[in-house]
Amino acid sequence: MSTDSAHPDTAAHHGHHGPSRRKAGGCVKTMLRSSGLRPTRQRVALAEILYGHGHRHLSAEQLHDEAQAADVPVSLATIYNTLHQFTEAGLLREVAVDGTKTYFDTNVDDHHHFYVEGANEVFDIPGTAVTLGKLPEPPEGMEIVRVDVVVRLRPKQA
Repeated sequence: MSTDSAHPDTAAHHGHHGPSRRKAGGCVKTMLRSSGLRPTRQRVALAEILYGHGHRHLSAEQLHDEAQAADVPVSLATIYNTLHQFTEAGLLREVAVDGTKTYFDTNVDDHHHFYVEGANEVFDIPGTAVTLGKLPEPPEGMEIVRVDVVVRLRPKQA
């Protein structure tokens, strides 16, 4: 998480570090506007929940549960739509851990993930801990956008 204290709004204005809870309201609106999204009441409320706790990984269901606990009346369909809008706007990064489970990461910088099977927990692999060797040439007319590495974990068997 950013510790830049030169300007209290720096993290939110960069768009890839969520604002802290105490300054969420105005900064969230600025972040949404600068990403091309209209800051509707629901988007602002969901962004405050998403970015109010530093970098984290949430499923749509987890965000829905947190929204309900915060008395934000929103349907699961709206949560999915909002998460995809935020992802398309570059505010979130989608992390697919298998065919049916997707998490949304508030840290959109290039990095990779650990996934704990059975616990459904995702967390960041530290900075340069993964080194990729040679990548294949993309097919004609295509370019590589990014490479996502998900390292699957489970507790050691005794």
